Amino acid sequence: MSESRNTSQIGPAALSHKPVDVALWFAAIVAAVAIVVLSACSSGTGAGPAAASQAATESADGLITSATGEYATGKHHARITVRDYGTIELELDADAAPISTSNFCQLASDGFYDGLTFHRIISGFMIQGGDPHGNGTGGSDRCIKGEFSANGVVNPIQHKRGVISMARSNDPDSGSSQFFIMHQDSSSLDGQYAAFGHVTSGMEVVDAICEKTPVTDGNGSVEKDDQPVIEKIEVLD
Repeated sequence: MSESRNTSQIGPAALSHKPVDVALWFAAIVAAVAIVVLSACSSGTGAGPAAASQAATESADGLITSATGEYATGKHHARITVRDYGTIELELDADAAPISTSNFCQLASDGFYDGLTFHRIISGFMIQGGDPHGNGTGGSDRCIKGEFSANGVVNPIQHKRGVISMARSNDPDSGSSQFFIMHQDSSSLDGQYAAFGHVTSGMEVVDAICEKTPVTDGNGSVEKDDQPVIEKIEVLD
């Protein structure tokens, strides 16, 4: 896949990282033009083209625009094991977001996420991970169409506490491997990011990550040695 898509990390305006007043934090989010983050595709690592072709259809420019196969419909379940923290159980909704769900499940099944980290943590907002670079600029070898209303796709999932969603850059179709889990509700993300499931068990792990992980700035950046490690993500069904 071409690396012409935007791979620079973007995010909300820098905020002083003091104990977060959630109401003030959400007000800052609404005021910021770019909200969550993130990055894009990279040709360096990730599931190979053969695996991708089994689960998705690519457009002429390599963008994944539809999904087929076992993860493209219905509900699926996955487990994220975070070293020293525990497990986060997920229910993924392929009926609401088939491309995002299929992409996440395929990458997880290929072992892409094993050993990666949560590199961006903002208490009262979200935790973000799945970047092979560990700094918000990396991704897998493919990008997927953004499944959210601002990009012309109906997606009813709201960004409530525990919801998992795809990270992206300013390009609406730049989602790749990075994802984020909501620590608290943030309706300003609805229709702007591709939510594709929710936590069914293990929000205490998300809470602990937010509470214990030191960050270096108001954007939630975490030094490499302090980043919580994703030991593995398993797709259960």
